[in-house]
Amino acid sequence: MRLPVVVGVDGSEGSLRALDWAAAEAARTRLPLRVVHASLWEHYEGLRPPADPQVPGEQLLAEHLVASAQDRVRDLSPGVSVVADVQPEDPVATLVRESHGASLVVLGSRGRGRIAGMILGSVGLALAGRSHCPVVVIPARQPGTPATPGSVVVGISDATGPSAAAVFALTQAASRHGELTAVRAWRRPAHALLSHPPLPGSSSSAYRRQAEEHLEEVLKALETLEARKKQGSRDTQNTQDSQKAHDDGSGGVVIHRSVAQGPAHQVLIEAAETAELLVVGARRAGGWHGLQLGPVNHAVLHYSPCPVAIVPDTYEG
Repeated sequence: MRLPVVVGVDGSEGSLRALDWAAAEAARTRLPLRVVHASLWEHYEGLRPPADPQVPGEQLLAEHLVASAQDRVRDLSPGVSVVADVQPEDPVATLVRESHGASLVVLGSRGRGRIAGMILGSVGLALAGRSHCPVVVIPARQPGTPATPGSVVVGISDATGPSAAAVFALTQAASRHGELTAVRAWRRPAHALLSHPPLPGSSSSAYRRQAEEHLEEVLKALETLEARKKQGSRDTQNTQDSQKAHDDGSGGVVIHRSVAQGPAHQVLIEAAETAELLVVGARRAGGWHGLQLGPVNHAVLHYSPCPVAIVPDTYEG
């Protein structure tokens, strides 16, 4: 089943950026696009409600909004199959429900006032913590440095094997015919922070070597996993067209290694300065708690210079 790319729109400039990104994603991956407008969106971002919430034209305005969005997609990406829907309810609940049947959910940022430099509003933060599929948040501002075409950056966590985020990032790099940079941050021991730069054989050098070895182990496992998927796909494909569709997938991606000293969020934000996409993972907490969005997730969601994808660890693609 070909799950659609879902994009939330509200008529703002930020949601137009998200719409354009989602349309390009749908075109690149040959997936359908679903445009969703939740009519209570504005209340979650602190905007004043209309003087008369029961105004009869509200539904017409919402339908005009999504129809305009459809027209924009058809102009930008004529080959994309696009449908639109209006949901007169809570935007977070709407998009969380949509995430059950989506390949990913895309939305724009809504930072304002003193925190206008941040890229994330309350809807995006809530959705990122509850979604069942990857969530991509598009910054409100243009990047200061032009992105390198096809470049994807992924943060490598303490997990011993390839995470769902790493698999997703590799697939994204492949669909862009680009390159993947896998980033592993490390920290010097507290007692060494005030000493001279680490010497060979010092505890700091050992920490760096551990980070390098861990990164290599994860990437080796990732490459093995992708090779098995590729072989399995070949075994089940019976036509030249299906084989071509696979070859346009995850094969042949150049993977760069980056091991850097410093806080993980800072290292990732710096690595993403010229990237098209930054990918990080999130663990499922279980029950009603949703995903565990730690300080690294929060920091990159608020300050990343490029779109950020949050990938649940339970996501299988």
